Amino acid sequence: MSLIITSNNDSSSKDYVRNKMSAFNYMHFPDDLKGRYEELGLYLVNDAGDVFGGIVGEFCWNWLEIHYLYVEEKFRHAGYGRALLREAEKMAREKQCDFIKLDTLSFQALDFYLKEGFQVYGTIENAGRHTHYYLKKDIVDMINS
Repeated sequence: MSLIITSNNDSSSKDYVRNKMSAFNYMHFPDDLKGRYEELGLYLVNDAGDVFGGIVGEFCWNWLEIHYLYVEEKFRHAGYGRALLREAEKMAREKQCDFIKLDTLSFQALDFYLKEGFQVYGTIENAGRHTHYYLKKDIVDMINS
């Protein structure tokens, strides 16, 4: 049998890789963390249901990973980003997550995340000619864990 590499982007191929990787990971996590995966979607909407921002991420084992946090420009600096982040953190605590992780680029919201208690744990320079920051916020009282 010979194998080739293809860039075919069909959903069944993506599902195969994702499911196989998840099954492999599942074998290595403690029993109390198994099955702890859930997608997160929090959205800023008006009365008509139009979306003006939100958070997209996932609760994964003992953390929340935020992939996207976005607020329409005309609604920025009005506390919506903070409200979204605090609601996500509240949900993460309820789901017994230990930390939240996310990433941002130097032209995005680094100062906002730092003010919200996140700490930079890594950077990549020259990511699209910007700095790419990786941040984490511990949300569990380490004395009680």
